[in-house]
Amino acid sequence: MLDRSARGKLLVGGPDAAEFLQGQLTNDVEALDPGEGHRGALLDRKGHIQADMRVLRLAADEIWIDTEPESLEALRGHLEMYKIGREVQIADLTAERTIVSLLGPRSVEIAGTASLPAHASEPATVQGIQCLIVGTSGGLDLIAQAGDAKRLRAALTAAGAIEVDPQAVEILRIEAGRPRFGAEMSSATMPAEAGIVEEAVSFEKGCYIGQEPVARLHYRGRPNRQLRGLALSAPVEAGSPLLLGEKEVGRVGSACISPTHGPIGLAIVRREAETGAELVVGEDEVTARVVDLPFG
Repeated sequence: MLDRSARGKLLVGGPDAAEFLQGQLTNDVEALDPGEGHRGALLDRKGHIQADMRVLRLAADEIWIDTEPESLEALRGHLEMYKIGREVQIADLTAERTIVSLLGPRSVEIAGTASLPAHASEPATVQGIQCLIVGTSGGLDLIAQAGDAKRLRAALTAAGAIEVDPQAVEILRIEAGRPRFGAEMSSATMPAEAGIVEEAVSFEKGCYIGQEPVARLHYRGRPNRQLRGLALSAPVEAGSPLLLGEKEVGRVGSACISPTHGPIGLAIVRREAETGAELVVGEDEVTARVVDLPFG
């Protein structure tokens, strides 16, 4: 069990909500039925990621978005600016909702709910508390009123959930090769560089901000940078430069010590840092072998 309540949370409502988000986000919001969801992103006009998010269609005129804390302000500000002239209301529920993640094969048993595919959602009562349950790749997310957070965690603990340190889940993320905004991804990263195109970008929908450079890269080229794993000779700090010869080819996005793989990390590196290449990290003579993802 992990508390993820720090994520930014927005509720976009109104009769124009889906049409409005369709023209702002990379994925096909209008194609979602109530109870369905997907990953999406907000880009700038050059195709750089400004926010990476989960989008859930709760009803025909109600769409939930949650995003990393680092991108909430940019996302909220953008949507508020561009909603002018549309019947759209944007509510920031960051302080009013809690998100508790259950990870592992007993998630459904402990929550006492149905199993759901990733990004599918439905209302449910969990241990007597009204929640929105959302399927994830590793279990379930439970979204509830912030005032119920302590009671929800206590009830899940009593049912057998074990609360873990965020760093333990960070190790799982790095091992799986999943990039995070604020770590590997930044406002200078394109979706193809982060490897999230398949999950977060639709090439079937109409226009959205940043569509042209993303489509051009997808159909006519290949990114000059790409997300890769790093098998490290020793622990390193995030942000450390990665050198191929005398040339800097990227910086460490995240790093950890995996119980299975030892010191590892993720980074978006230049194309010439191919799988198998040996890089030098900073000036401490630590080496980083470039590997494919996920680790294993």
